[in-house]
Amino acid sequence: MTTPEPFLQPVAWGDMDALGHVNNAVYFRYMESARVAFLLAVGIDRLNHVGSIGVILQSAQCRFRRPVVYPDTLRISSRVESVETDRFTLGHELFSESRGEVVAIGSGVIVAYDYAKAAKASLPRDWVERLNASRGG
Repeated sequence: MTTPEPFLQPVAWGDMDALGHVNNAVYFRYMESARVAFLLAVGIDRLNHVGSIGVILQSAQCRFRRPVVYPDTLRISSRVESVETDRFTLGHELFSESRGEVVAIGSGVIVAYDYAKAAKASLPRDWVERLNASRGG
């Protein structure tokens, strides 16, 4: 398995703020959409838990490099940066089709979560295999 194709995110007029560019909080929604698409592409359907095991976002960060304005489409590449026993880190690069350059770089730490016990859990073995396969490892 190779890394899934980049996620295409159209920029909506309503994503912009009073300063005339996409509001910084919206980038986290964009990365969320890319994260969900990535998980589905590698066969981890976060809506259908393995038993009671699902995923939950522990933390997210973003470095804003260039402003984005409407109209535009962002090509968001996602890749597994690390896999541990109970979590993995997914990196994102947001590329502006209009600007022709990377406009933001971010990441999220995703933890395996037992929804029945309301507690952290170990990543299921098949998830670890799929995550590692997506990065060629």
